[in-house]
Amino acid sequence: MRSHASPQKLNTHAAETTRGLPIAARKLCAYWALIKSRQTLLLLATGVAGYLSAQSHTASLREAALMLLSLFAAISGTTAINMVLDRDIDARMARTANRPLPSGRVSPAEAVVFGSTLLACGVGVALSMQRVFGVVIAAGMLLDLVVYTLWLKRRSPWSIVLGGISGGMPVLAGRALSVGRVDGLGLLLALSVLTWIPAHIMTIAMRYADDYRAVGVPTWPTVHGFDSARRFIAVANGLRIGALLVAGWLLRLGPYNLALLGLSGTVMLGLSLRAVWHPSDELNDLLFKFASVHMLGSMVVLTFGALT
Repeated sequence: MRSHASPQKLNTHAAETTRGLPIAARKLCAYWALIKSRQTLLLLATGVAGYLSAQSHTASLREAALMLLSLFAAISGTTAINMVLDRDIDARMARTANRPLPSGRVSPAEAVVFGSTLLACGVGVALSMQRVFGVVIAAGMLLDLVVYTLWLKRRSPWSIVLGGISGGMPVLAGRALSVGRVDGLGLLLALSVLTWIPAHIMTIAMRYADDYRAVGVPTWPTVHGFDSARRFIAVANGLRIGALLVAGWLLRLGPYNLALLGLSGTVMLGLSLRAVWHPSDELNDLLFKFASVHMLGSMVVLTFGALT
């Protein structure tokens, strides 16, 4: 496996990047890092896609704004609390040692208050808008914090599957808000996110396998081997293509939008199959990077395709 910078060097780098900023600005940057902004915004995009997927639903600006607020707050709050729960293993892994809690930029107490406030805001606003919407968001939060982080992450490599269901909750919640219930199409959209997660998480687990072994976190690659993980990713990507295309057909997308979904999914599947047959660190990194592009692109296609 490739070598990585030490936690001490990463912490020093984190401090140097904000050294010239005022104290308030440094704190703001630390809190922004606490919510894993890129991951949060990507999940928020899935929620927007689910919300706009109902062609018969006429959204008001107020409802759309409150939906964005509630989803952003709930996802961000869940992520911040997860940072608190995982701060001990984060401090021992090179990839995560520069996060706000291990580096000392935010204290555990501050993170708990910050995350809890966001969670209360997100779930509270969601429940005030619509009961089903709020229940789905609350379920996603509980799945992530209780099932994934507290129960499975340090015990079983299956955490990626069972805990990963929480990743599909934003798109399911958005859809539920539009149609007033949890329907088959919403579940299909949630499945498309769930089957994306292995490509996003397992590629990281392979790249930093030594770190995960050192802290005793049983990932799929470290327990069942890299070959098994690559096959798992390929199967999941195959299922994702099917889920996306069926969802697109049910949404009555035009042929060009369906073709874009199919092409993007085929590229993703092709990369994962090549990783099975000709594995390399470079291909693993490419698969990880393209996974996020593919997710965002597919949500954009679903959104605009349903609106036109």
